[in-house]
Amino acid sequence: MNPTVARLTLRGLLGRRRGLLLLLVVPVLLLLVSAFAAAASGNHHDLVVDILGKLGLGTLLPILGLVVGTGAIATEIDDGSIVYLLAKPLPRWKIITTKLTVAIGITWAFSAVPMLLSGLLMYGTKEGLALAYTVAALVSGAAYSALFLLLGVVTRHAVVAGLAYALVWEAVIGNFVEGARKLSIQQWGMAVAESVAAEGSITSVVSLGAAVVLLLVVAVAATVLASVKLAGLTLASEE
Repeated sequence: MNPTVARLTLRGLLGRRRGLLLLLVVPVLLLLVSAFAAAASGNHHDLVVDILGKLGLGTLLPILGLVVGTGAIATEIDDGSIVYLLAKPLPRWKIITTKLTVAIGITWAFSAVPMLLSGLLMYGTKEGLALAYTVAALVSGAAYSALFLLLGVVTRHAVVAGLAYALVWEAVIGNFVEGARKLSIQQWGMAVAESVAAEGSITSVVSLGAAVVLLLVVAVAATVLASVKLAGLTLASEE
């Protein structure tokens, strides 16, 4: 991890008021919905599963990962300022891994912490649901960060492509289309949550072993491909 790259990435993501306000939308919305749900009557277990599982993991977390993952590098590529960073004697893989580390940290801070607070607000520590969804947010957030960082490197339309993935594949297909759900990061996170929560309180269509392998494959493959693509950008600018 390179301290200079980390500082510049952190400043780019959190140093502007508009960007910070955009990041705050996810935790604030999740906490507001959870507060209303906590005050409502009815089956709070089902409310927690719907709000933290479908809304939190299935919709808000992918959008947050998109904003952070693409914002960590796509803006620099679009405005050409990445050239100054690439001109330094620094391995391209280290630039990617540093930016990814920062992106994961910010995604965790703005997703896992609100997820835990929302779960505790609605259901306390019962059945381990709050902790389960928090762990799911951690593992899923890391995978989303890597995937969207890759999109930020490979295409100038990263936000559009990422929104299509987050809103169509994860939020709709990942929740409602049975066969395709097994290829959803949300469902992989749900498998991890299922292993943490009390037996029978959370269900997933993917086994824990498969989910862990798939999460690692996506994270590692996206990081490697982003490093390779960034090296190609360096050669292009030198030519």
